[in-house]
Amino acid sequence: MASPILPGAGLGSGLDTGAIVKALVDADKVAKQTQIDRQTKITTSSLSGIGTLKSVLAAFQTAMKNLGSTTTPQFSGFAASSSDVKVVTATSNNSAVKGSYVIKVDNLATSAKVASEVFTNASSAVAEGPLTITLNSKDYVLDVPAGATLQSVRDLINSKFQGDGINANIITDKDGSRLVLGSSATGAGSEISVTGVMTINGQQAMAADPNDPDYPNVPLGAGRIGDAATDAKFSVDGLSMTSKTNTIDNAVSGLSFNLLAGGGATSTVTVATNTDGLKASIQKFVDAYNAVVSSIGTLTKPTLDSDGKPTVAAALTGDALPRSILAAIRGPLTEIGAGDKLTVLAQLGITTNQKTGALDFDSTKFTAAMTDKSLGGEVQAFFTGTGGLLERMDKAIVPYTQTGEILDTRTTNLNKNKANLAEQQAALDRRVATLTAVLTKKYNDMDSLVGKLKATASNITSIFEAMTAQQRNS
Repeated sequence: MASPILPGAGLGSGLDTGAIVKALVDADKVAKQTQIDRQTKITTSSLSGIGTLKSVLAAFQTAMKNLGSTTTPQFSGFAASSSDVKVVTATSNNSAVKGSYVIKVDNLATSAKVASEVFTNASSAVAEGPLTITLNSKDYVLDVPAGATLQSVRDLINSKFQGDGINANIITDKDGSRLVLGSSATGAGSEISVTGVMTINGQQAMAADPNDPDYPNVPLGAGRIGDAATDAKFSVDGLSMTSKTNTIDNAVSGLSFNLLAGGGATSTVTVATNTDGLKASIQKFVDAYNAVVSSIGTLTKPTLDSDGKPTVAAALTGDALPRSILAAIRGPLTEIGAGDKLTVLAQLGITTNQKTGALDFDSTKFTAAMTDKSLGGEVQAFFTGTGGLLERMDKAIVPYTQTGEILDTRTTNLNKNKANLAEQQAALDRRVATLTAVLTKKYNDMDSLVGKLKATASNITSIFEAMTAQQRNS
């Protein structure tokens, strides 16, 4: 806080009272100010360090989540590839075996659609009342409100039944607009039909019964459009099969196919050891782990002088928290896995660097483990299986990252300390202002008194000098 005193010599005493008051105030203030400054610097630095730890561990958790994804597996021991991805795509799991399979697709599984009678346009009025949509022998009822239009009925159907696999849209041609209903259900028997309102001049506007002779093909009327729903027909190495969907999960053990084109198109699906994919995923794990180790090292290691002695402390130098985090994430690395042949990371060429604490990944040892020891089939279970390494890693850092846990608690406490230090600073500033005012008044009073005394002394001296002069002249 700036001193209110203007430095200068006292008018009476000739002393620099401003400098004297400042020196006295600074002497009183210095010890407490030094303490506040030191604690504020430490607290601010610690807050920054904890914030960095939060970011680093959040990134680590995200990496572990991505590596452990069940929708896009990162540790598949085998990889399936298709010779024509426009016809068939394929994925494999660890129960797959090496080999190749010729897939011929005669036709895809399809769904049915039903269209309304033709309306003038999408804004045409629709009669009030119940509209029943039947899909796979299950009824879905929509109460069409008064004043509804073709477009509002479409929107109501989508908002209420889209989660059940029913969708609606409006198709307009030269004759006018129709409400077209379809479904996500495919395969023979998955017909869709509509009964109830949707009338034009009192005539039913949507086909009531798929068995009606007029149902399949009424140019301007209500009915199904396109062909009836059919099963997918395909063959694997010449063995004919059918499926109600175009996703085939049980035709070949360990493989899942997505059929994309029919008409007799063929594609060869090949299953091979996923050495490159596993290597890339393990490298991602190693990199994510090492990023945590590196960041903690930066946050805890002080700057050293030329003699190797610490000079400037890092944000969390001497703090036990970073060391506890390192211990937590190192623990799962040393635990024995539940695999048959693959039980420790060292078998995959992953070891801990004794100097840095980071992980080293020896790709030569990894390749040998995949080819010579055939460990590829166990890698996925080792990392992503129940109780696997990624799950253990996540459990190890949850106590630090979860809302309200260790890092949040430390941040809260540091913010409280920072607020308390701000209060101490404000109190010290008030004390400095008060002391400055008191001392200023005292020294100003002293200076004024000295000035008066000097004036009195000067007057007395003048009187005596005058008396002396008179005596000399008499």
